[in-house]
Amino acid sequence: MSHFSQVKTQIRTLPALQAALTDLGIDWKAGPHPVAGYRGQDRTADLVINQDNGYGVGFSWNGAEYELVADLEFWQQPWSIDRFLNKVTQRYAYHTVVNTSAQQGFQVSEQQQTADGAIRLVVQRWSA
Repeated sequence: MSHFSQVKTQIRTLPALQAALTDLGIDWKAGPHPVAGYRGQDRTADLVINQDNGYGVGFSWNGAEYELVADLEFWQQPWSIDRFLNKVTQRYAYHTVVNTSAQQGFQVSEQQQTADGAIRLVVQRWSA
């Protein structure tokens, strides 16, 4: 028998999560929408990724962060759950750093992706 799992994340802002998923080429819908699971069960999510098998993956706000919500037996993403969350979290962190830096008057002057997949950013601010 299958059931819903809720996986904690460090994701706290929806726009950065949406940008991260878009960067990864993942189609998503802003919620609230139901995420389908085993035997007609569903959970409401703030952001939903539909899958070809009719079951979804979602992110739901728990009051502190967005949790991944899915019936993991029906997982149908191109990566394992851990790899998926690592990729989403990395892109989320990228957008969070760039947006926060821009709000503080900085701009990205250099960006590199290292051989191990890490992203190196250099930001600068010019003062008048």
